[in-house]
Amino acid sequence: MLETKGVTMQFGGLTAVSDFSITVEDREIVGLIGPNGAGKTTVFNMITGVYAPTKGSIVLNGEPITGKPAHRITQAGIARTFQNIRLFHEMSVLENILVACTLRNQPNLFESVLHLPGYRAKERQSREFARELLASVGLLENVDDPAVSLPYGKQRRLEIVRALATGPTLLLLDEPAAGMNPQESYELMDFILGIRDRFMISVLLIEHHMQVVMGICSRLYVLDYGITIAEGSPEQIRKNQKVIDAYLGVE
Repeated sequence: MLETKGVTMQFGGLTAVSDFSITVEDREIVGLIGPNGAGKTTVFNMITGVYAPTKGSIVLNGEPITGKPAHRITQAGIARTFQNIRLFHEMSVLENILVACTLRNQPNLFESVLHLPGYRAKERQSREFARELLASVGLLENVDDPAVSLPYGKQRRLEIVRALATGPTLLLLDEPAAGMNPQESYELMDFILGIRDRFMISVLLIEHHMQVVMGICSRLYVLDYGITIAEGSPEQIRKNQKVIDAYLGVE
């Protein structure tokens, strides 16, 4: 599904990520963990086209995407969320999803200006799809609510659903459990597993909440100062002395 080889990101004389290589298989959930400032979000930014890597390659489903602009990478099948929720707060829940649906049902400019039947048909299809998507994740009851009025946990869920509306094969989640209480974190675990199975996608996850990471990821990569210090199963990572010293602690 995804493979990076020797990806490096330098900002002037600072190397934020060095020689990073990762694979994510079809319908696999993989975790990327490490201390704050380790380079995790920089990895996401390179994969999604926010940054062009200084060197190295990124391949999605056999196609090179290294250095492509963000919208092209989204069209290729990668969607993401952000550490700080980035919803359109004054828009309704439905409108937030419709924004993402334009990638699937792009209207012709001429049809849009004149509101021709083709445009109206695509708009109707997008609304039906958006409502089905919201119903599948338990947000249909909030369809007309302003996004800003939702509880924190539902805002997180809405951001993930908006990413799903682009039709990705790979979903990147940047600290989805940030700010959640224990009950919300357990619900998030079930939610991520559910969307993986329902939408048949792969997930690459940055997360500091170890119960979430250890509970749903099949493999983990650990970054420290931009360098990969370990990779393996959750059990292998839990026992890795380098990871214990750099990040997990002894207990």
